[in-house]
Amino acid sequence: MMNIPLLVSSMLERAERYFPKKTVISRTSSGIVTHTYKEVGERTRRLSSALEKIGVKKGERVGTLAWNHHRHLEAYFAIPGIGAVLHTINIRLSPAHIVYIINHAEDKVLLFDEDLLPLLEKVKDQLKSVEAYVLMTDKEELPESSLEPLFHYEKLISEGDPSFEFKKDLGENDPVGMCYTSATTGNPKGVVYSHRGVVLHSMALGLADNAGLSESDIAMPVVPMFHVNAWGLPFASVWFGTTLVMPGPYFTPKILAELIDSEKVTMTAGVPTIWLGLLNELEHGNYDTSSLTRILCGGSAAPKGLIRAFESKYKIPFIHAYGMTETTPLVVLSRLKSYQNDLPEEEKLEIRSKQGSLVPLVEMKIVGANGEVANDGKEMGELLLRGNWIADEYYKDERTNEAFRDGWLYTGDVVTIDEEGVVKIVDRTKDLIKSGGEWISSVDIENALMAHDAVFEAAVIAVQHERWQERPVACVVLKDAAKEHTTKEELYEFLKPQFAKWWLPDDIIFMDEIPKTSVGKFLKRALRDQLKEHLSQVK
Repeated sequence: MMNIPLLVSSMLERAERYFPKKTVISRTSSGIVTHTYKEVGERTRRLSSALEKIGVKKGERVGTLAWNHHRHLEAYFAIPGIGAVLHTINIRLSPAHIVYIINHAEDKVLLFDEDLLPLLEKVKDQLKSVEAYVLMTDKEELPESSLEPLFHYEKLISEGDPSFEFKKDLGENDPVGMCYTSATTGNPKGVVYSHRGVVLHSMALGLADNAGLSESDIAMPVVPMFHVNAWGLPFASVWFGTTLVMPGPYFTPKILAELIDSEKVTMTAGVPTIWLGLLNELEHGNYDTSSLTRILCGGSAAPKGLIRAFESKYKIPFIHAYGMTETTPLVVLSRLKSYQNDLPEEEKLEIRSKQGSLVPLVEMKIVGANGEVANDGKEMGELLLRGNWIADEYYKDERTNEAFRDGWLYTGDVVTIDEEGVVKIVDRTKDLIKSGGEWISSVDIENALMAHDAVFEAAVIAVQHERWQERPVACVVLKDAAKEHTTKEELYEFLKPQFAKWWLPDDIIFMDEIPKTSVGKFLKRALRDQLKEHLSQVK
């Protein structure tokens, strides 16, 4: 068989050649812009050419601090097109972490959106490797700035070569991109992706039993392009000729609902907090969501009530998935098997609320205290992964030795697996609650609470206990309409039939907001700190 390197540039070349009329619909700070794939290809080649002219060389890192829009998409292909490394930087991290990431990756050039200008001006003297800045803006002129040299994106690409040839003397195992974890503890950890890994992962997104992405789709990645490459959807969408809808900066549930309605979006992807917000908007507005054939949800476990609402009320299939920065990210995805379609609705919902089955080209082991766990859906163990798009180390980080051992990635996620091979995330190892020698899953209690009609969000944390070692405490945000009449007692009565008595939270605390990480997950460390005084009184 021929041995042809799998390169990211070939994805865009395919879109240019076979889907030149298909479009990228991009919401920017000043409105909606539409480009065909032919135009995207030309603009990308110009950017590759321009980056070479300002000194970017093969293997060097180019950082992006940007939202989901067409310019960021062009960078996704232009940077690898010259053999450089696309480094997507999470703009929601703290300034200290952003400085750490840029310095650790040794970014040579930064491409950034205008709303990030004040941040970069404040920290520019701390950036050790950056030699140039490129502002991605709709405005015709550059603003006054202390950054130098500062280039205007559109002017820069206008001087680039529209027929620039992407580099072909690359190996498929060469680095194509990198992303850092969201740092709930310690400094963020860097993960480097290869051309081969990204191409194979993109192919997996097109499998019918996975995301089923195809040319006929109109895909809207809501998950940020700085979060594990928007789960790979920009790469796969371009490759397949899928129409892309980019929601842009500072989107709201209303903006997402309007884009779904106006652009006839067929597939979208994001974390549960996004879909909780959208569901609330749909219940109060008047939108046509009939075009949507599926929602892809990952990042943290989606509550059953959320899945039920989208599937029953709005007839939108809701697909649970699981992955990590270290896994590019897709590894487990929940779809019913053909013979399960006739099961009672509650049984189907139970299956769909789990994270699902392993996707092709990835392997897993689930290891407990006594070795691999039984496929009984009850015994818990840590999920171990390996495969063609699973990282094998962190970038220049001694924590590699903790997470990567014996050819496996130790995920830190505690799971069960049933006789059908369906995985359910029980908790992070650090978030499991050990009460009287028995394990309690904070995720199970959270999902149960969020199935109550009055509950908008719920997070459960462990509290130190003199007798039982740890006990669960629930923090709950109520929906606006339910705040005046919903009581703790009502929620306790709702939970009692679902759990053993010793699983029930020692307290339910009503809050206005639950702190979240930069990617929308509950930040339980901050929640513990926030409630320290209250929790010290819980016995």
